[in-house]
Amino acid sequence: MADITLLAVGEAREGFEFVYQGGAPVCRTCPYRHACLTLDMGRKYSVTKVRPVTHPCALQESEAHVVEVSAVPRSLVVDSRSAVEGSSVEVTRYPCRRLDCPNWWICAGPGVAPKQRFRIEHVEEAPAECRIGRTLKRVDAV
Repeated sequence: MADITLLAVGEAREGFEFVYQGGAPVCRTCPYRHACLTLDMGRKYSVTKVRPVTHPCALQESEAHVVEVSAVPRSLVVDSRSAVEGSSVEVTRYPCRRLDCPNWWICAGPGVAPKQRFRIEHVEEAPAECRIGRTLKRVDAV
């Protein structure tokens, strides 16, 4: 079953990508919130299908299309023992201050959501560099 949500008419097109930021206060009383607020916060999605149904949206102050979306794979680093294709891992921001590390943005940076689960789709062969000595692998996960 596809994930669905509502997007403003201008954004509701196949291939449009967005990061889900959660609902706004105006969404609490919306009758369509159960269809709209179903995605994982901080995760990137791509529109795969635009359905012909529209609903009024108080947040957008216009009509919103019902769209089908899928999670977009993203690069992460995980402990080497956990780096198995098809497995599910919980990723959290690692407390690291080595901003000079080439993997800092996908390991400890602000783009890493706290305690989010991902399914690993691909594991790179080479170990990922870690300037504080962790044994890591770079993966693509959704």
